[in-house]
Amino acid sequence: MNDRSSGTPQATAAESFTPFVDLARQMWPRLSHEIESPLNVEDVQRLRGLGDALNLDEVREVYLPLSRLLNLYVAAAGELHAATNTFLGETTRRTPFVIGVAGSVAVGKSTTARVLRELLRRWPETPHVELVTTDGFLYPNAELERRGLMQRKGFPESYDRRSLLRFVSEVKSGAAEVTAPRYSHLTYDIVPGGEITVRRPDVLIVEGLNVLAPARPRADGITGLALSDFFDFSIYVDAKTSFIEQWYVNRFRSLRTSAFADPASYFHRYASLTDEEARRTASGIWERINEPNLLTNVLPTRGRAQLVLTKDSDHSVRRMLLRKT
Repeated sequence: MNDRSSGTPQATAAESFTPFVDLARQMWPRLSHEIESPLNVEDVQRLRGLGDALNLDEVREVYLPLSRLLNLYVAAAGELHAATNTFLGETTRRTPFVIGVAGSVAVGKSTTARVLRELLRRWPETPHVELVTTDGFLYPNAELERRGLMQRKGFPESYDRRSLLRFVSEVKSGAAEVTAPRYSHLTYDIVPGGEITVRRPDVLIVEGLNVLAPARPRADGITGLALSDFFDFSIYVDAKTSFIEQWYVNRFRSLRTSAFADPASYFHRYASLTDEEARRTASGIWERINEPNLLTNVLPTRGRAQLVLTKDSDHSVRRMLLRKT
């Protein structure tokens, strides 16, 4: 029988079933209409990255509802922990709720992570929120030079993956105190002797390019652990590649009069470039390093996230894809 004869529209499987709930931005604020944003203009200016379009409307309409959702997930994890204790007849301490934030260079994932840290700290259930970026687990420049990886900084092989996994594993296991290396964007290197100490937070946010990468098979054929195995929730900040490239170029040009102007900056040699020279230099770096890394290693992990935040050309979040549970 022809389906059209029944008078009932027949949707394809792809149209009928998807693992995500697709929410336009105008729908998102309704999910937290009863709460007021705790951030002001000064907070927003302090938290947003160079080139980001973050403003109070974005905080109220996107990040405040998201912080409410995460607050509910943290509460649910606590209830599950209590139920497990009851079943086992034990009284064990809750371990931190771990959130991964992934996305390309220049897409604004660092701003997303910082804003969520500030908002989650304002919820009574999660006053202690820590943020760690995977930059601190890059190999030092001297080691990258030794391995011939300086031009692949940010690619998966440029990270001390074992140390990163150990760090998150120890935090998630409830260790009283765990340390991570400190990274300097000024010197573009690990700070010798510098450390970040994490002490049993309620929530740990782990932000980085490759945090959602799947586990890699070992030489013996056995697949090991992935960093995301320790995540309770994960976010991918997304945008068209052409948008991200333009944001990267714009940011590079702006840095000439800020970070690059510091004589101690690794990139001080770029401070005197003209606008056109800066555009060509930034475009070249993007095409050689950042775009290949995005297309090969970062973008393929988008489907592994529980929430995808999609940005428009003006850097504002326009759509949210939330994985069904």
